[in-house]
Amino acid sequence: MPLWKSILTYDGTPFHGWQVQPSLPTVQGTLAHAIHHVTGETVLPQGSGRTDAGVHALAQVASFSLEAPIPAANLQRALNRALPPSIRILSLEIAPPGFHARHSAIGKTYEYRIFPGRPNPAPLLPDPMPLVCSPMLAPFVWDCPLRLDLEVLQNIAAAVLGTHDFTSFAATDPDLNLRSSTSQDPSGSLLPPQPPSAVRTIHRSNWQLRNGLLVYCVTGNGFLHHMVRNLVGTFVEVGTGRLPSDAIPKILATRNRAAAGPTAPARGLFLVEVSYSKEEIQS
Repeated sequence: MPLWKSILTYDGTPFHGWQVQPSLPTVQGTLAHAIHHVTGETVLPQGSGRTDAGVHALAQVASFSLEAPIPAANLQRALNRALPPSIRILSLEIAPPGFHARHSAIGKTYEYRIFPGRPNPAPLLPDPMPLVCSPMLAPFVWDCPLRLDLEVLQNIAAAVLGTHDFTSFAATDPDLNLRSSTSQDPSGSLLPPQPPSAVRTIHRSNWQLRNGLLVYCVTGNGFLHHMVRNLVGTFVEVGTGRLPSDAIPKILATRNRAAAGPTAPARGLFLVEVSYSKEEIQS
């Protein structure tokens, strides 16, 4: 059975996230339906991560096995014809044995895009009307009416670099019980399930001005549920002066979600890249 690795891009607006849900349109479910339509086989493609409802992907990775010996180019072309315009497969190739889109991943990169409704620095009086976000752009950005200080955003982004416990920036994971781990005490008896660790390592965290948008770029070895959106929401609170410039280390130390800022809207978030070790991607 060939094991396939696919890279796909999608507009998350019409979907209730990646993960299949009964009676709701999801990216995983739509891809599975397209595979069945083309091959007649029922499979559930495994993604590198569960993007939430409304979140987009530039390079989501999915893996699945098929019995049909279809050439890669033919399968990619047929699947793209079967998929809606909001999902496109960018590449499709045979993966090495044991490859898994999620378990084999060693890092991910996300971007969050904000349309700044008010210019910074503040202009001389009179204060102009807020900038208008085009409806062609609105589904893919946070149309933020607040005045944000880019220099402040750039400075505070570095506060999350390195290895930290990101409990303060994690939403309650609905699959927490399913992914809890068990262990044994010295006598060999099973201990109660322990929740997954909230410790993550961030290798890149910065803000930049790109084509008139404020873009937050972050790369890490993994991300908790809503973690990037909660980081952005908190950064915005600091960027507007609602939180002090030294707030991030203190929020991390509390390990309390209530200490951080609000969750940024899903529509501004993009999964940009998934990284794998050379051993995992070599055939």
